[in-house]
Amino acid sequence: MKALRRLLGQAAIPVLSVITALLFGGVVIVLTDFDQLSKIGTDPAGAILGAIGGVAKAYGAMLTGAFGDPTRIQTALRTGATKDIATAIRPITETLVASMPLIFCGLGVAVSFRAGMFNIGGDGQLRLGALGATIAAIGLAGKMPPGLILVASIAAGTAAGAFWGFIPGLLKARTGAHEVITTIMLNYVSALVLFFALRSPDLRAAGSTVPVSKVLTPIVDVPKLITLPGIRLDFGFVVALVMALLCSWLLFRTTKGFELRASGFNLTAARYAGMSAGGSMMLAMTISGALAGMAGGFLVIGTVGQLSLDVAGGIGFNAIALALLAGLRPGGVVLAALLFGALTNGGKLMGVESGIPVDLLFFIMALVIMFVAAPGLIRGMWRIKGSAKPEATPATTPTAPATPTTP
Repeated sequence: MKALRRLLGQAAIPVLSVITALLFGGVVIVLTDFDQLSKIGTDPAGAILGAIGGVAKAYGAMLTGAFGDPTRIQTALRTGATKDIATAIRPITETLVASMPLIFCGLGVAVSFRAGMFNIGGDGQLRLGALGATIAAIGLAGKMPPGLILVASIAAGTAAGAFWGFIPGLLKARTGAHEVITTIMLNYVSALVLFFALRSPDLRAAGSTVPVSKVLTPIVDVPKLITLPGIRLDFGFVVALVMALLCSWLLFRTTKGFELRASGFNLTAARYAGMSAGGSMMLAMTISGALAGMAGGFLVIGTVGQLSLDVAGGIGFNAIALALLAGLRPGGVVLAALLFGALTNGGKLMGVESGIPVDLLFFIMALVIMFVAAPGLIRGMWRIKGSAKPEATPATTPTAPATPTTP
């Protein structure tokens, strides 16, 4: 019972932050519903009720787009037809598809932040992972069975992302170069590397007027979790959940995980205790890059089936927000990624049915992060008395200035 109470206490602020952000988003929808507000002089009650009805319609469309239409679900249960089942479950499977790369990158951010390393380079590491997986798949085409090509391609993508994460870790450990600067700069470098790589005739799709790779699906594909027409959910999502379990085990059940977290809490104390501060930096950034690279591999081989310049799509930056929302805990990262996936997927239908721009979703996400970062504000707004002492994280705990160290 005590453990359950502690768990509910930890979840209270993130949950209330989401609710508060949705309420503020509703206020913005009301204030921008000019069709209804124009009637406020002649019919105040009708205008206000109409605006509130617009909020309900918008959020209802978001829920339908994220989790499915209840009517279609009932039809699928009644008929049992393959087409009806696929139509009914497609929204929830697309939400899981959108969540998959966010889980990988969010875990990477959580691991690096736990070690006191601010990894802002998730986009770049994902790009390099996608490029590595694409090169491996095309290079191995016809030389081994598709199953081995799949394993080799994902491994290549993971290794490429790990290498791209290792670079800022090495620079921080050896020279004291701040990882925020180096990871941001490497994002730009990765974009240029990807651009020039896609100019190669060995990778670029024949006859294409835009820089995209050859379609990888005929060469290799990630097996689908549900073999129904139009369903894209594959085993990449299962691997993401497995990675969450492994990250939790590494951080909270191993000696090396303790060293990583100790370095994040207080770098000076970790050095005094005989821990390899430089080694922790490089390891954390390598693991973080590897997870982002794995996300890139599963994206190009499974979800998209083709490499393009916009493969990252800001996933690395969204992962920072959801990792902070999750309190840097792997289990929380999975839940936060599902939330962000639902907002992203549901927002498409919301925009179609209500005409509300998708930018509102980014506004809501920003509000969620703002409220999570200001727990005192949420406690005051919702009259919450007493709270458990928040766990220190690199985002809230100052550390000693970075200096060159020997791993």
